[in-house]
Amino acid sequence: MSDMFSVAGKKAIVTGASRGLGRGMAQGLHNAGVELALIDVVEHVQDVADQMGAEGERAFAIQADLSNRAELGKAFQQAVEGLGGLDILLNNVGITRWSKAEEMSEADWDIVLEVNLNSLFFMAQHAGQYMLKQGHGKIINIASLLSFGGGYLTVGYAASKGGVAQMTKALANEWSSQGVNVNAIAPGYMATEMNIPLMEDPARNKLIMDRVPAGRWGLPEDLVGALIFLASPASDYVHGILLPVDGGFLAR
Repeated sequence: MSDMFSVAGKKAIVTGASRGLGRGMAQGLHNAGVELALIDVVEHVQDVADQMGAEGERAFAIQADLSNRAELGKAFQQAVEGLGGLDILLNNVGITRWSKAEEMSEADWDIVLEVNLNSLFFMAQHAGQYMLKQGHGKIINIASLLSFGGGYLTVGYAASKGGVAQMTKALANEWSSQGVNVNAIAPGYMATEMNIPLMEDPARNKLIMDRVPAGRWGLPEDLVGALIFLASPASDYVHGILLPVDGGFLAR
């Protein structure tokens, strides 16, 4: 049974890996024996890689702006060459812009869609091309509760995460018969920097927590179990799913 859930010795790319959910999930993979290429736009990703690499399996950093498609392609190639292969892509990078829909600027709409949807597709496309040739691989996209609902004051984010859900299904339809699993995790309301405006708004915080049966905000480590499942042989016949990790939010 332990072998079924083992990812030891695997090689993974993690995007948006310097903080929040990305860092927590990267740490979970690393603790499970995965060698990591960590991609992020900020210099701090190097510190994260150095810290992880000192604790066990190798981890190295690539600083790249994934909203720039040329940089994205170069970062992917650098990651695969540095790892010497690729078994897992954790497509995590994401941003939001809080705004009333009628006031959202074109620039904010464009950057949210570019980072949250377009970059995930192009990274998955690169990974898919590589994995299809070798006949195996795991692609795990990070979706959201807003893949199911529209949210509030974050129309661009909701649109992008709805797109991630449908993209996950479409890629699974094309690649599942060729040994490549494409699935998504849909985190619930997580205690990360992105959600500070919600956590600090007493009315919104109460509204959210009243609907979470678990009675608390989620933490990055809450995602690790689902991640290991989707990255391991235990999920070899699992394709195109959105796995909510939401403290029961969708059940209420």
